[in-house]
Amino acid sequence: MDYDWLIVGSGFGGSVSALRLAEKGYRVGVLEAGRRYGDEDFAKSTWNLRRYLWLPAAGLRGILRLTPFSDAFIASGVGVGGGSVVYANTLYRASPEFFQNPQWRDLNDWSAALAPHYNTAEKMLGVVTVPRESDGQKLLSDIGQHFGVENTFRRTPVGVYFGEPETTVPDPYFDGEGPDRTGCNYCGACMVGCRHGAKNTLLKNYLWFAEKRGATIHPDREVVDIRPLGAADGSDGYEVVTEYPGAWFRKRRKVFTTKGVVVSAGALNTNKLLAKCKLGGSLPRISDRLGQLVRTNSESILAVTLPEGAGEPWNDVAISASIHPKSDTHIELVTYGRGGDFMSLLYTLLTGDGTRVTRPLMWLGNVFRHPITFLKTLWPFGWSRRTVIFLVMQTLDNAISFRAKLRRGGRVSLTTEQDPEKPNPTFIEVGNQAAEWLAKKTGGYAQSVVLEAWANIPTTAHILGGAAIGGDPSTGVVDAHNRVFGYENLLICDGSTVPANPGVNPALTITAMTEHAMSHVPAAIGRNVPESDRAEQRPVAYATA
Repeated sequence: MDYDWLIVGSGFGGSVSALRLAEKGYRVGVLEAGRRYGDEDFAKSTWNLRRYLWLPAAGLRGILRLTPFSDAFIASGVGVGGGSVVYANTLYRASPEFFQNPQWRDLNDWSAALAPHYNTAEKMLGVVTVPRESDGQKLLSDIGQHFGVENTFRRTPVGVYFGEPETTVPDPYFDGEGPDRTGCNYCGACMVGCRHGAKNTLLKNYLWFAEKRGATIHPDREVVDIRPLGAADGSDGYEVVTEYPGAWFRKRRKVFTTKGVVVSAGALNTNKLLAKCKLGGSLPRISDRLGQLVRTNSESILAVTLPEGAGEPWNDVAISASIHPKSDTHIELVTYGRGGDFMSLLYTLLTGDGTRVTRPLMWLGNVFRHPITFLKTLWPFGWSRRTVIFLVMQTLDNAISFRAKLRRGGRVSLTTEQDPEKPNPTFIEVGNQAAEWLAKKTGGYAQSVVLEAWANIPTTAHILGGAAIGGDPSTGVVDAHNRVFGYENLLICDGSTVPANPGVNPALTITAMTEHAMSHVPAAIGRNVPESDRAEQRPVAYATA
């Protein structure tokens, strides 16, 4: 075998798995479809599409993938470090309702079971509360006062090193064992790619120590098939087939062998890969529940562009505060810094509730009523430094499904459909109300994402589920320890196993759930493994930054 464990993907689930399995004495390989970016390699501006967007067949090998479906427009991260290279650093624990969702509440006392793993995740990711005020926070506080919920305002817990701005120091987190770090300068470009070394991406913690403990990362390797060697249940190991992503002709196919596999490709790609393996006959035992209970975090994304002189909302971290206008609804204001003008092309005039027939008609009506404002939305330059994004999330129990179809040549296509009993919302009224109020108060203008206005398709930056935890194959794809039903040494550790909408940014929850899963993997037998690892303690030291 090339490895004891191969990990498909290097995001929050994959990185945790890589470190913990390496600590237990296993030979670990990590397969990542995206590039490996150093801090200095990230795009300075989102106009640098080759380094920002992911569309490898067109030569774009950046860090942001945008995938439209009929029921959701999905944004997700790509590259070594997965979503951590493009996410907004925000690391909340899930709401209490999350742990009581019927999909998994009878399998464990999840609030208690995950509590120590949340603690570990917060230490590893260097979670601190944003330490200073900003113009964006003041705007959000005003919105909270307008809705009478100013008591819910709080600064966000984030994974950022807030040392002396632009000053590089030896590792402040892990007793000097980690990489040098540079203090945040509040440029706001966390979601463009932090070029300063302040963002606590997974390359600064989990993957850093995984490599130090012998794990090997293979970038530019897209997994296209996983098939058992010998026994049909995978107990004899697996063959993992990879290709160079986006290649038109020279696929550079390479096959790895391994005793076990952890699929951590992110919710969207894990669903697509496993659907291909199931329909193509490589992993036919995967539960028929694959693709069910796909969650969007019940999200809506809006924007308000402020007039000149209305402050500097870009001078901040990407997300520095939040409020709860309703008990089940969470709003954060987001910035791309000054280099995110390309993203303005995704927005248009704010459009109210309706259907796929009426919303585009409503949008046209808005264009005729507000032609000057409409023309402003078409001018991208300067948009990013004056715009705040509204990220609206809910804990409501709603879902969509992925439907997979096997195409010619072994390809799989995914489509979506609404859950007939609990459909995903296409409009969140309180989000629109908040954006309209801020636009009116400041003299700016509010915007919807183009696909929501034109086609009634909501946008999510946090696609989850599809391979949810369940009690047996009739209710889920994996068990309470993230083991795939019907197979040996095959785990799924990423957002696809999340069983419900957490109502907040899910990265910390995915990390904690993976820590929980890895704690149940026994240490390697016959290897020189430290006694502390055999006792399943956490050997990576941590010091408060």
